[in-house]
Amino acid sequence: MSTLAVADLRACFPALQEKGGKKPYIYFDGPGGTQMAQQAIDGMLAYITGGMANLHGAFPTSVGTDNLLLEGRKAVADLLHCAPEEVAFGQNMTTLAFSVARSLGGFIKAGDEVVVTEMDHRANVDPWVTLAKDKGAHVRFIELNPETYTLKLDYLEELITEKTKLVAVGMSSNVTGTVNDVRKVIARAKAVNAIVVLDAVHAVPHLPIDFQELGCDILFCSAYKFFGPHIGIAVIAATLFEKLQVYKLAPAPQQIPDKLETGTQNHEAIAGLIGAITFIERWGEGASRRERLTSAMQRIERHEQQLTTRLDNFLRQIPELKFYRASEATYKTPTFAFTIPGIKAREVTSWFAENYNMCIADGHFYASTMADKLGVNPMGGWVRVGLAPYNTMEEVTRFEQGLQEFIRTKVRP
Repeated sequence: MSTLAVADLRACFPALQEKGGKKPYIYFDGPGGTQMAQQAIDGMLAYITGGMANLHGAFPTSVGTDNLLLEGRKAVADLLHCAPEEVAFGQNMTTLAFSVARSLGGFIKAGDEVVVTEMDHRANVDPWVTLAKDKGAHVRFIELNPETYTLKLDYLEELITEKTKLVAVGMSSNVTGTVNDVRKVIARAKAVNAIVVLDAVHAVPHLPIDFQELGCDILFCSAYKFFGPHIGIAVIAATLFEKLQVYKLAPAPQQIPDKLETGTQNHEAIAGLIGAITFIERWGEGASRRERLTSAMQRIERHEQQLTTRLDNFLRQIPELKFYRASEATYKTPTFAFTIPGIKAREVTSWFAENYNMCIADGHFYASTMADKLGVNPMGGWVRVGLAPYNTMEEVTRFEQGLQEFIRTKVRP
């Protein structure tokens, strides 16, 4: 497989272009949201300027909106390898997760158990904790190993039992980049007939995803993490989806996936989502869209791993910082978290923005259980550097120079 044509890829992002002689920002905040590809922008503008309409009308623009939703589901189905009728859209992953949790109320009763993790973003914790509280169920946590930054999976048989009705786990940490062994979790959960929820918000931008092969019941992701607009996506296995008792208006559709999509959807965002998936497809090869998308994600993954190896090796050699990253044996996304003892995280990120034109994030990133366990909140959380396929080795080198300067001038004065 040929390498990713990064220069050509970067040309598809207006935010990455020089404007009026001003250099663009260096965006190292991919985990918080990527920049939007021109194809996504074009899709949104085409819908907005071509005549907007709501669904189920007899006139052409309404029929066009009906077709837009169908095409959006098909595009997501090819990206994630699921059925189009298993794809539902919503405001964001968090809102969808709470809606799904409420719809799962009939599956949970007092005395049951719900299993979540200490690593996850709270969007894949609190909806299920709230559900358990409402139903009188007990919550158990898959613990984080604070030394390895991985989940403790050696005790799954004791943790996930016949009492377990739902297990929620993230595919990849949005802080440390750790890619979890979700197949092991899924296998144990399925052995006791528990529902499995995967948070793939941080995984989809970096890894090829196969919903059917994973065998989970519910998967969430968000288009703004992979070059599109702000819209959430829920993929729910049809056998479960059909059974969900969704809170909805009485006249609203009963069939899947429409029954989960309460109210009018963000149609222009769905148009942008299609554009974002079309953008990804452009970088792959194959006879079908699914093949091209898989090929493209593999190519993106290879490029990002080259940058990851370089930056990982660099950060491990800086004695002045605490690096929160799993060992080489653990697969990880290009997401790096560190703290500098005695320095607030915001001081670091503000300095990079002012002196190096770099967008680097700080905080707990809603992985608040992990932040508490690792004791980073007094420092304002972590400094997080998150890469995307439009990042280059030159930008990584520039960051390395910046960090060395910061330590030289701020830490070793």
